[in-house]
Amino acid sequence: MERNLTHIALFAALIAVLGLIPKIDLAAGVPITAQSLGIMLCGTVLGARRGALAVLLFLVLVAAGLPLLAGGRGGLGLFVSPTAGFLVGFPVAAFVAGLVVEKWRVQIGVSACAGAVVGGIVVLYLFGIAGMALTLGKTLPEASLLATPFLPGDLIKAVLAGLITQTIARMRPNAVLSRA
Repeated sequence: MERNLTHIALFAALIAVLGLIPKIDLAAGVPITAQSLGIMLCGTVLGARRGALAVLLFLVLVAAGLPLLAGGRGGLGLFVSPTAGFLVGFPVAAFVAGLVVEKWRVQIGVSACAGAVVGGIVVLYLFGIAGMALTLGKTLPEASLLATPFLPGDLIKAVLAGLITQTIARMRPNAVLSRA
């Protein structure tokens, strides 16, 4: 139990630290942050349940007003902003990413990359696009177009999540709790 709590707190902190990495602007001016990589890693390394709990802990801290999101943002107001769908989708994305790694028993790097794509991109975008459509008064196709420029960066992060998870599994096999 104590080990689980430590891992959950550590990965919540990892998400916060990834928010400190300066954003990278794409040619179209779309910023890419590293925080969604943390969401992916929560699932691929900790597994479905622990990964979702780590993200929920992070979101509680954000809701409490701590400036932990990229750009130093925090507070309850973010949960009614255009990015609210992404925030709500964070724990579900981590859960799904972890579930893919737990259930799909192929090589860990492959299943972690697949989990990161399914959870950290597909599921997260479903929540995010729905949230943008609701808060901005857009149709789902219009909101989808707003999210499209983020896809290349998120695909890179999904590959990185697979490689990082695979490296952890090689160096410390017992540390990848999604496969424990």
